[in-house]
Amino acid sequence: MPTNQGSKPNPHQPVLYQEIIAYLQPCAGGLFVDGTVGAGGHAAGILDASSPDGRLLGLDLDPLALEFAHKKLEIFGERVVLKQGSYTQIKNRLNDLGWNTVQGILLDLGVSSMQLDIPERGFSFQQDAGLDMRFDPQGQISADELINGLSEYDLANLIFRFGEDRNARRIAKAIVRQRPIHSTLQLAAVIARAATGRSEIHPATRTFQALRIAVNQELQNLEEILPQAIDVLSPGGRLAIIAFHSLEDRIVKTFFRQESRDCLCPPKQPVCTCGHRAKLKEITRHPVIAAQEEIARNPRARSAKLRVAEKTA
Repeated sequence: MPTNQGSKPNPHQPVLYQEIIAYLQPCAGGLFVDGTVGAGGHAAGILDASSPDGRLLGLDLDPLALEFAHKKLEIFGERVVLKQGSYTQIKNRLNDLGWNTVQGILLDLGVSSMQLDIPERGFSFQQDAGLDMRFDPQGQISADELINGLSEYDLANLIFRFGEDRNARRIAKAIVRQRPIHSTLQLAAVIARAATGRSEIHPATRTFQALRIAVNQELQNLEEILPQAIDVLSPGGRLAIIAFHSLEDRIVKTFFRQESRDCLCPPKQPVCTCGHRAKLKEITRHPVIAAQEEIARNPRARSAKLRVAEKTA
């Protein structure tokens, strides 16, 4: 993403900042990973709390976000390493640094305020722009290609699966009828005309979410990182994940519950044959949500859900 864009993002406000620091428990000499470093808000807090010699690896697919993170975190010098790439590459990145295990990992999932506030990125239908939606501008496929290339059947499945929209078939049919569609406002208008029923959110919200998830393979990447995170955490190390919609949160919840049990055999089976042993302890049995004071300052915190687990010995 070129940095000389006409639109500049608003300053990013890290969600559940105090809660992240409290649950990750950064300490001096510790090694930490922020797999979605963004503008560096959470990372700065982790580095502050792990002074004077805690270190952090920050990863992000978005090169523009990394520019903001570099500026914010440069005061920490060699204590921070920033790399462009997916958190699914965590093992290779840690091997490159010679870090065998880490004491904490943070994943702040989904689209960031910065990305939403730049119309050219195509994440929002508040202003007109091309249908991009790639976290990594060099990614293989854009939302435009999905909208104009998928069959009506596949498009409906995408919107229903990743957007959980009961109007998925009607929306897909309307999109195919109006193709080609190349702008955010054009797409939002087509969806608004096709959608039925009343809702507190804009009719296009779920379709835009579905497209973004599909473009960036968000759920697939989340499922891929979870077992890797266990492998690279040291005993007592913690994994903190902030999700912003039910699909993400459900994956995290299911994984944490499964890996905190010793046996996964059916309940009525008299003898365990799976051999599974718990690798995690759930620190937050229920998701942590933002306080009303934070929501008043940052409305995007309203849908944030934080879950934390600790690796067992």
